[in-house]
This record gives sequence, structure tokens and C-alpha cells, in this order.
Amino acid sequence: MRITLWLALVVIAVWEMQDSQTRPREVTRTGTPTPVSQPSNPAHKQIAGRFAPIFYQGLGESPRSDYITNFDFDGDWKGDNNWWNLDNRAFPLRAYLYYSLTETTTHYFIHYALFHPRDYKGGLVKSAVLETLMGEGLRRLGKDPTGGLADDVALSHENDLEGCLVVLAKNGKELTVQFVETMAHNRYLKYCPGAGQKDVCEAIEMDGERPLIFVEPKGHGPSRYTGDRQQLKNAVNGVLVYRYTGQAEDHDKITGKFIGYDLQAVYGTLWARAQGSENETYGETQDYQTRAFFVLQADKSSAKTELKLGALGSAFRGTVGFKNKARPPWGWFDSSEKDRPLGEWFFDPAAVVARHFNLGQDFATAYIYNPYFKIGQ
Repeated sequence: MRITLWLALVVIAVWEMQDSQTRPREVTRTGTPTPVSQPSNPAHKQIAGRFAPIFYQGLGESPRSDYITNFDFDGDWKGDNNWWNLDNRAFPLRAYLYYSLTETTTHYFIHYALFHPRDYKGGLVKSAVLETLMGEGLRRLGKDPTGGLADDVALSHENDLEGCLVVLAKNGKELTVQFVETMAHNRYLKYCPGAGQKDVCEAIEMDGERPLIFVEPKGHGPSRYTGDRQQLKNAVNGVLVYRYTGQAEDHDKITGKFIGYDLQAVYGTLWARAQGSENETYGETQDYQTRAFFVLQADKSSAKTELKLGALGSAFRGTVGFKNKARPPWGWFDSSEKDRPLGEWFFDPAAVVARHFNLGQDFATAYIYNPYFKIGQ
């Protein structure tokens, strides 16, 4: 009886997936959304642009699915039409990355987030089957029958957002890259420019002030760029090199392997649309409750403060493959640190970096600018 049930579920999942791939889709252009209010500081974008990494994007069997672009490439903020609209050449794919900057007295913390309309690693049928089995397990057993496996495996799904963190040390008027971390498939990978440190971080190559980061095809997990055969084995259509130029070039209009990208602020885009309940962009929400953090006082002392974040969109709305699988930066987590507060790597990078790299008192963790905690606006 149990085997028959599982086989029936598999057949249903495959049939639904095949049907969804041939079902007509309405594709509409709604125009460019009006920019929303955000902290205005051109100097922050200038710093983020100066140290923006060079990304080596591997291209798999579907190169267009590996192009880095903006969430609203199709003129709207609907999460559940991005998979299909990707194939429509009427929607140009321009090279944008998202960035977010926070600051203490000793360091800048800059997150860079890479969006792809599709994650096509693992295959759609496998994704649909696993999601169906999970749903049946939750209904019949009251728990996930995979034991959390679905959070850790890379499966095909609509929308994809992964990224990295660049930590800049302030040395008087000079800024230098001190640490780099990437977030790939629910794991934080730790790097140091130049020589690595045993049991702390691996070495990462630099081009001047810019870290070199490889983004795998299909699943889009970022890690340090090495250029070796093992790293490039799945890049069957070569590598596209993204350099920050302040201009978002159209992928369909470039020749060669180099493309210039521009930056958009997380705060005025993905964050602004995450406030409150589910909507066309976010298919799931979570209560982030109250968070504690340190803020620098006027007398230069550090004070522990609390702020209620409340309900926020925690997963992008997506219906193809694994439902609502892609997460915004405050939904990222390391599967080896599941006991930690969700999103702390994004909200409170100073505290996380201090813990990850075993740093002492010379590393300030009290913020002088953090818009998510309403500091320095």
C-alpha cells in the first residue's frame, strides 16, 4: 500500500510538471516600477562599486538561465512569472547586482546579491517529486519525511538569489579588503586576501581591490575563483566575466566574454517589498521578532539595543520546480548554524564576522550606519 502511494505521487508530479511546461503562459510588460524611498548616500554606492567583485559566471546547457540580472527584468515584481518570462526576448536581461552597506567605526560590510530567474540544477521532475513527497509526509506524518534534506539540496526552482560579503578595514583614510565570505547552497565560505589562515579562512585571489569570485552554472553558488578544471567542469558554454562599470549592459548585445554591471540598493528594492504579509514578490513570510545589536553612542561607548523587525517576506514567490525556494538575504542561513537567528549574516554582519574569524576588541561591532536597524539614516 505504501509503495503504491509513493508511485502514484511520482506519476502525478511528473504529469503536472509536463503539463506546466506546455501550458500557455500570459506574459505582460507592466513598465518599470517607480523607485521607492531609500537612504540616499551616493558615497555608499561609490564604495560598493570600488570594491565590487569580479564575477566569473559559468555557463551551462542553458546560458540564458545563468545570466545575472534584476528581479524585475520583465517590468514587474511578480515572482511567479520569472521562469517563463526569461525565454521572452522582449525582456532584455541587463546585468544588475544588488548591494547593501553597513558600517562600524573600524569596518564597512558590503553584501552583494546575484539574482537569476532560474535555478535549473537537479531537474524539474526531481524537484516536483520531492516537493510532492514532502507535502504528503507533512499531511500524513506531521513532519518533513526528508528530515530537512530539501533545505540542503540544490533543486530546480523559480528565482535564485545567492551572494557574498566583502569586509573593508578602515586604515586612516585608506580602505582595504580584509575578509570575504560567500553564501552558496546554505553554507558560508570564508576567505582572506593573499595567504589564507589555517582553520579560519582560505586564500582568495584579488584583481587590485576586487575579489575574484566564481559562480557555478545551473545552481549559481558563489565561491572563490580558481580557474582550475574541476571548478569549470560544468561550464560547458564557457565563462562570462562580470566587472563593475556602473552601466548595466544587455547580455544580448555584447560580444565576447566581458560584461559590465551596475548596482541597485537592496534597501529600496527587495527590502522595501518585503514589509508585512505575502504579496506578488514574496510567497512566504516569517516573524523575525525582536533583534538585539550594538550601536555607537555619542560618547563613543557601545550600547546594546533592541528593535522589533516583525513580519518580513522570507522566500520569493515561485511556482515552477520547488515552490518558494529562493530566499532574500535576510532568509539566508548556514545549515551548520541552524541554531543561529535567521538572517543575522545580513542584519548584523559585524557580530557574525567577529565570530567567524575569531576577532578581538579592535574589531568594532557597534554600528554607526545600519538602515535595517534604523541607525544613521
